[in-house]
Amino acid sequence: MRDALQCFRLWFAFKLIGYLVLACCSIGWPSRVRCEEARDRLVDALQHEIEQLRRAKEEQEKRLDALEQELRRLREGTATPGATTPEQALDRAIETTAPPTTKDQPPSVPVWGGTVAGVPLRLLDLSLDALVAAGWSTATDNDLNGRLQAGAHDPVRRGFTLQQAELSLVGAVDPYFVGEAHVLFSGHGAELEEAFLTTSSLPYGLQVEAGLMLTEYGLLNPLHPHAWNWVDQAVVLSRLLGTEGLRSPGVRLGWLTPLPWFSEIHFGAQNANQDEFTASFLSSQAVGGRPATRSTTRSPTDLLYLVRWENFWNLTSETGLLVGTNALHGPNSTGSDGRTLIYGADFKLRWRPQNNFRGWPFFLWQTEVHKRDYTAAYYLPPTDLADTAGRFPRHAGEPPDDEEILPSEPIPGAILRDVGFYTQALYGFRYGWAGGVRLEFAGGKGQSIGGRPQDPFRSDRWRVSPLLVWHPTEYSRLRLQYNYDRAQFLAEPSVHTVWLSAEILYGRHPAHKY
Repeated sequence: MRDALQCFRLWFAFKLIGYLVLACCSIGWPSRVRCEEARDRLVDALQHEIEQLRRAKEEQEKRLDALEQELRRLREGTATPGATTPEQALDRAIETTAPPTTKDQPPSVPVWGGTVAGVPLRLLDLSLDALVAAGWSTATDNDLNGRLQAGAHDPVRRGFTLQQAELSLVGAVDPYFVGEAHVLFSGHGAELEEAFLTTSSLPYGLQVEAGLMLTEYGLLNPLHPHAWNWVDQAVVLSRLLGTEGLRSPGVRLGWLTPLPWFSEIHFGAQNANQDEFTASFLSSQAVGGRPATRSTTRSPTDLLYLVRWENFWNLTSETGLLVGTNALHGPNSTGSDGRTLIYGADFKLRWRPQNNFRGWPFFLWQTEVHKRDYTAAYYLPPTDLADTAGRFPRHAGEPPDDEEILPSEPIPGAILRDVGFYTQALYGFRYGWAGGVRLEFAGGKGQSIGGRPQDPFRSDRWRVSPLLVWHPTEYSRLRLQYNYDRAQFLAEPSVHTVWLSAEILYGRHPAHKY
């Protein structure tokens, strides 16, 4: 396309000059002989330029053919000893796909590379995304921080909040793996959010991820906060998957089934004892205020297991529908018999007309519904380990924590059931602008220690959140959001909050999952 456009411009310029030469000849100045000489030179120059473009096109086609042959030999395992190595093939692929470099036009897509401990490292996408929010609420900071605003990267106080700054490094490691790492910076310091490898050449529609990663449960949990449409984390996700989102070291196998529509099944196994990152499982804080007495992995049954099945259909040329269902199962920290099952379903409906301008207008509607069955084990105080203040260690053989006061009476086993949903609709009504609304509910059954209505992570709660979004460019975003909350655990049942969030993106951030 770029060669054709350049050729058209040259043709138009030479055509215009030709008309001027003919006009000069028609009025007799300069002489007719000189006009014919000028016309001949013009024709020769045009033919020469066309010949150069034709040769460049042929050379590019030859390079592409050679790369396709090398790729086919590598896949079939028939590459000869003298053939191009996978590393050389990757370098040539990068050179071929990158825009041409000239003295006056540097490459528009930077490619960074280097060697770490003798291993080639290639980073094709490097970015920093910063989120900061300002706002006010009728609730106090104590009620906002960790209670109404339970997400770890939510705005949590009156005034200003640095939600996060995320440094992302993503790129091809070699022809077989893609590497991805995300480091978060906030007022609490720096933390590694994700670091994993993804295979890129397995047969039969298979793909493997391994490392520290967000669990692919639902629609929002696998996304980083800056990829959310709304400013804060959905209430049901904060309660069931944790304030930091559910993430842990492990492995995930994906299988793209041979069905006639897009249908993918995910199987995953991860550590269940990552504290606040696995809040419903082997965490230091058990659900419902119950004592946490266990956090170790003793057998494969103590791992956290995932299964997810998602399907996508193009309903029309402008409308697509994604439907998913998933389940999580693993141990919890209340005892040997403590188990947790989380399951739910979700869908996303997206409309975008074919004659859109850079993605606008659009309409997006998505919903997630989730339920948790938390089987809490019977608790018997280990009186022989108690000190004079009635404190008990969480784990046998450990001294009691000075801040840890556990119940001195037995607590019967119980099943704590929690359920919730959110549904949100966003309409991009003109280029750069969008508006929407989100409705949420969370509640449950089974008593917490001290009563479920007083438990901010289990009491009944409603929230409605209108939203207005402005994208000045692809690298910045402003969001104005209003929250109306009704929650049992608050002294004032109704709370009004307004947030203004600003996002700035530096560099090339990798595309997120649909």
